[in-house]
Amino acid sequence: ALLILKLPFSRLVKEILDEMSETKYRWAVKAVEALQESSEYYLVSLFEDAQLCAFHAGRVTVMKRDLQLARRLRGRLGFM
Repeated sequence: ALLILKLPFSRLVKEILDEMSETKYRWAVKAVEALQESSEYYLVSLFEDAQLCAFHAGRVTVMKRDLQLARRLRGRLGFM
């Protein structure tokens, strides 16, 4: 199940593409769905790692520094 509504995500993708390129791209519905699924998986797992960093620091609240540490620990590509 997706966490982000499909239409706002699709609009965000279009907005980012419009800012990055003058070429107008058309995306297949399945391509946008695949991008959304992988984006959500990445974000959820990143926040899970950030939560572990916060717990390790003796806090319950996830802070910006927890997200930064989680990304740094994941390495250059950001995957574990």
